[in-house]
Amino acid sequence: MENAELRKKIENRFPASAWQTQVPSGVWTLVAERSGIVELLRFLRDDAELAFDFLMDLFGVDYLEMEAAERFAVVYHLYSMKHGHRLRVKAFIPETSAAIDSVAGIYPAADWAERETYDQYGIRFTGHPDLRRILNPDDFTGHPLRKDFPVEGIGYRDQFEKIVRTRAQ
Repeated sequence: MENAELRKKIENRFPASAWQTQVPSGVWTLVAERSGIVELLRFLRDDAELAFDFLMDLFGVDYLEMEAAERFAVVYHLYSMKHGHRLRVKAFIPETSAAIDSVAGIYPAADWAERETYDQYGIRFTGHPDLRRILNPDDFTGHPLRKDFPVEGIGYRDQFEKIVRTRAQ
């Protein structure tokens, strides 16, 4: 299925979705409503002509400098093992309610990627089976990949003893 056919099939089912221009690699980006992300990704996986059966990647993006109503995005990179085509799906999320439905029930590979995105950006995944920090300690304050996270940290390094090493004579 060519990219134009793929696009038409998805637009017929989800007419409110927007498309961004095709990048040089040939991968289309579909901008989806966050409220319908589960329905969309289930359709993309289950439709025989599309068969996006592999979630290659899922990650968060912080668009702080863009000053848009929706500061964050969750990006899903999908691949069809059967047909060999790729698709990028992006859902924007406002800072005031940084949450989106979990797709771990559709793509089990999303489980830890959603946890990492939550840990690093603070984006909550509603319905996730075990949404807790995965990289930072449970008592860590903040989300370090947010662009407004202090570059110098929040004083964690001050709690540790400084070790001064000298060269052996």
